Amino acid sequence: MDRSRLEWRKSSHSGGGNDCVEIALTSEGMAVRDSKNPEGGLLRVSSRGWRGLLGAAGAGSLDLG
Repeated sequence: MDRSRLEWRKSSHSGGGNDCVEIALTSEGMAVRDSKNPEGGLLRVSSRGWRGLLGAAGAGSLDLG
């Protein structure tokens, strides 16, 4: 995957600081990175995994505490 070709975006709900995660669409699914360290590591998630994550978040079934 050529990271330089990814189009990163963050949520419109993000604050003014640089304390968010950013996502980019890939041919396999999604890539996720820390906006504070854009040149650092990234997490790649398959399309199926991304849909599962969004479904779980929307249902409130993630333990974020």
